[in-house]
Amino acid sequence: MSAPAFGLGLGGCDASGNWLELYYPQPMREAPPEVWRALEELFGYRGQSLTAVATDELEEFSEVLRTVGLSEQAALAGQLYHAESECVLSVLDGDSPPVDVPQAYLMLHLLSHRLVRPHEFNLDGLFGVLPTVAWTNMGAVAVGELAALQLRARLDGSLLRVYSIDKFPRMCDYVAPSGVRIADSARVRLGAWIGEGTTVMHEGFINFNAGAEGPNMVEGRISAGVVVGAYSDLGGGSSTMGTLSGGNETLISVGRNCLIGANAGIGISLGDRCTVEAGLYLTAGSVVSMSGHPGFKKEWLKARELSGQDDLLFRRNSRSGAIECQPNTLPIRLNEALHSNN
Repeated sequence: MSAPAFGLGLGGCDASGNWLELYYPQPMREAPPEVWRALEELFGYRGQSLTAVATDELEEFSEVLRTVGLSEQAALAGQLYHAESECVLSVLDGDSPPVDVPQAYLMLHLLSHRLVRPHEFNLDGLFGVLPTVAWTNMGAVAVGELAALQLRARLDGSLLRVYSIDKFPRMCDYVAPSGVRIADSARVRLGAWIGEGTTVMHEGFINFNAGAEGPNMVEGRISAGVVVGAYSDLGGGSSTMGTLSGGNETLISVGRNCLIGANAGIGISLGDRCTVEAGLYLTAGSVVSMSGHPGFKKEWLKARELSGQDDLLFRRNSRSGAIECQPNTLPIRLNEALHSNN
């Protein structure tokens, strides 16, 4: 069973009072027993996922947090107690999927705060829980209310800018992890897990429930469910096959000190110190020539049979067009000075 987590959050609703999004400044995973007892007594927590509107209980809860030495969390609870917006308490038991928007957003915050790793919490049904929202310069707006707000803004002499219509917001509008650089915040979704020392360049993309352990150079796409090991480099335009569409249920991972070249892609996992040359998309069903690798007896293998193995170099023969696998004798090394100064 995953350790429980909780968070106090503020968010926005549509005209009918339905949650559009929530912001959890300081979600917590580990807490003293006194805090969990207070959650039971004040909010009715009984060891299962919970969503509750927090009002008068916040003042007493703040004192409990202060008593056990959690001064920052106590100060936050005090601020929320005096806030005009409605505050929500969400608790997750770790094994149950989210049943409402507050729980879903808490899971995404926990990932981007690095308090849980990808696949550690149950995200089944997440898409059905999250509403599709218009993300604007004035915050989250219900799609059905967008036209009226756009007209109102123009009548007031201003402009309502729509950045996207999606279920997921930009991570940096909610969480800014330490020690990372992100060139284009629109390309990293809330729920991404990004380790220190990682640089996400302008064309890099990281989906929710996916990430890079850091340090990493990300100029390609890390799709949902994919985790990239430390010191690996995803070249410009490269791709990792995710699990959200196309019927793919296999979780792809990339090991340490790997290179996926520019415009290359993988549909299998890579072990440590592997390289896929630029322009080569290696799917699970790709037929690979093993004649150049002394460690394999078979002349041909499907790429899925090589999934997760270390020290492999995949390239395409420029004459025959065949995909070849050889020992990878020159694993990549990131520029440590570049990533240590994020």
